[in-house]
Amino acid sequence: MKAEQADRNDRKPLGSGAAFTIAIDGPAAAGKGSISRAIAAHYGLAHLDTGLLYRAVGAQVLSGSDPLRAAENLTVDDLQADGLRSAEVSQAAAEVAVMPEVRAELLEFQRRFARREGGAVLDGRDIGTVIVPQAEVKLFVTANAEVRAGRRFKELVASGAETTFEQVLQDVIARDARDSSRATAPMVAAQDAVLIDTSELSLSAAIAQAIAAIDKDFPDENS
Repeated sequence: MKAEQADRNDRKPLGSGAAFTIAIDGPAAAGKGSISRAIAAHYGLAHLDTGLLYRAVGAQVLSGSDPLRAAENLTVDDLQADGLRSAEVSQAAAEVAVMPEVRAELLEFQRRFARREGGAVLDGRDIGTVIVPQAEVKLFVTANAEVRAGRRFKELVASGAETTFEQVLQDVIARDARDSSRATAPMVAAQDAVLIDTSELSLSAAIAQAIAAIDKDFPDENS
């Protein structure tokens, strides 16, 4: 017990200005993006949606840039560009994602962002296991496939896409299988990650649960 207390006393409080990383992983449509943005706002930390990195590089390649040069010169502002969710950009992102030199450059981009002064929240699929395994806080946000498919289906219908719930569900299941079984950086929860299942939680309840998990070990000195 004394050793555990000493370990807690050595931990940096949130808001201290030091490098502090919150890694949030999980499958698509589990709510990790919304939770990550809320946590970043709550603690005053920088936020990075790592899923946009390859899309941003792919978009620049479509505009005529060299893939490696685009990755080397990537900035956070590039992630705000319009059209990064388009099908054309998605295809370009998939093509650059298999280039080892591009992957290596974007890996370093993520690690620099994660350890920036003032702290950062990163969400993705392998943040706590591959990108920043030394992250002070690791959360794994998930939900069952049916719930996630329902959320994604509503988004697609709202955007005017023509699809069915069954098609979306099959896509979700197939993507889960690919992400969890790939040889390099499979999507798995880090052993020390806190699991948050949003299947039956409202967004506000999920955010509250995430904040409670963080505050348990790392109290916000500003609160």
